[in-house]
Amino acid sequence: MFLPTTRAEMKSRNWAHLDIILVSGDTYIDSSFIGVSLLGKLLYKEGYKVGIIAQPDITNPDDISRLGEPQLFWGVTSGSLDSMIANYTATGRKRKKDDFTPGGINNRRPDRATIVYTNLIKQYFKKTSPIVLGGIEASLRRLAHYDFWDNSIRRSILLDSKADYLIYGMAEKSLLQFAQRLARGENVEDLRGICYISQAPLKKGITLPSFSEVSNDKQKFIDMFHLFYENQDPYSGKVLFQKYNNRYLIHNPPSHPLTTRELDEVYEIDYEREVHPYYRKSGSVKALDTIKFSVTSHRGCFGECNFCAITVHQGRYIQSRSQNSIIREIKGLVKRKDFKGYILDVGGPTANMYGMECIQKGRGNYCVKKRCLFPSFCVNLSVDHEVQIQLLRAVRKTKGIKKIFIASGLRYDLVLADHKNGERYLREIIAHHLSGQLKIAPEHIDSKILTLMGKGNNNLLSRFKKLFDRINNQEGLKQFLTYYFIAAHPGCREKDMVYLKEYIEKELKIKPEQVQIFIPAPSTYSAIMYYAECDPFTKNKIFVEKKVKNKNNQKKVVID
Repeated sequence: MFLPTTRAEMKSRNWAHLDIILVSGDTYIDSSFIGVSLLGKLLYKEGYKVGIIAQPDITNPDDISRLGEPQLFWGVTSGSLDSMIANYTATGRKRKKDDFTPGGINNRRPDRATIVYTNLIKQYFKKTSPIVLGGIEASLRRLAHYDFWDNSIRRSILLDSKADYLIYGMAEKSLLQFAQRLARGENVEDLRGICYISQAPLKKGITLPSFSEVSNDKQKFIDMFHLFYENQDPYSGKVLFQKYNNRYLIHNPPSHPLTTRELDEVYEIDYEREVHPYYRKSGSVKALDTIKFSVTSHRGCFGECNFCAITVHQGRYIQSRSQNSIIREIKGLVKRKDFKGYILDVGGPTANMYGMECIQKGRGNYCVKKRCLFPSFCVNLSVDHEVQIQLLRAVRKTKGIKKIFIASGLRYDLVLADHKNGERYLREIIAHHLSGQLKIAPEHIDSKILTLMGKGNNNLLSRFKKLFDRINNQEGLKQFLTYYFIAAHPGCREKDMVYLKEYIEKELKIKPEQVQIFIPAPSTYSAIMYYAECDPFTKNKIFVEKKVKNKNNQKKVVID
């Protein structure tokens, strides 16, 4: 069942009004991979009347007003991507394609979509129900942040949009509690995972440097981000507040991660795995090809790469589904008439973190000043692929399955660090779960750049390739590795890309195709490096390439 997106669908359900209307920069794909669909279905399951308006026309009131006005709240998101990253390349060119838009043409998601949609609602609905921001754009921009496209420090998106609340992260618990409180007429301001604007700071909490301070002092901005980052643990995080003129942004601690049972329930909701018919008539949606027959096994990532936004959105905790839940979902796919026997992916942000966790975090402890994998692997991290091997063997036995692929990238350093089961896991992948290639992301090979990226030992790549090639030979297969590299990351000069190319030619013996120019995503340490031109951990000044021509030249060094 789709959630309604037209009045006719509301009428067919005998709904005179909706409790909640969700507005998204993606088209409406009813899939657990689409945040607005997952949350909408979860709210519906709990008894709320929910509708979705996808990619509304911002030039007239017809789209945004077609479902009327919600009784409880509006939920607004840019979609699966930050709209500026979705719309522009690292060199500032407008992207022509959008995988989440019918027809594939990038003409439906406005720049700064969260702000635009909020203003659109306010334009046509005066004194309306509360507007709540969510999704990755809101998560990454919930505090003062460096914006690459403006090349300046921007205010919290909550102030710029003039919305009422912002719910960050993966949101299931916070959003359900928010809806329940509103329905009962209760206060919502103490909820975890929520941000709001106040006329005064709270009596308890951590005062961040003000917007005025961080806008005019790069060191203050770095100090602010450290405090913010250190308080993103749901068990130890404190309330934060930041002054904007005569008002304060209140940032409550993160919501607790979902238990395995709770995660199972979310992903076992009945999803159509199709584009809603209202939008399907406008053309095919490329994103559906990837996610229609894929399965999420877990969420979160303890890798904490400095350029990656996952930590401040999904968090460091690995939340894994049960093996039985994953198999039940796959059995459901087998029953579909359009299923051909192939699961395109079983994974998460990092494929081989399923079932892995820190011993201390499992006890509710959190290392504020320490990372799991960098500069070396923490002794408290349980690096064992056995549970993943068991999962893969179980899903392969499911009747009706021809092959299950692992398309999500994996951390090859985790494989090498697992002396008991790492090689067994890799053999399992190579023998049964590849379509001819395995994705890995070295990013670079120069040790000083890897350090700035928050990644470790540069000697592991050659070791992993030798292991991969050896297992392929033993299995009688001719499969290969595909590598993802980054050009123009802070600290990287053209000579470093020359060094990378020499390594690729000598050790990997390939001509790489996947080289991308670094984009400073909001609320990441690498974005701070780009803006402040220093290492935020050591305060040492670093080179940052900011000229478009030179960025392109760094990329060309490797691919030409």
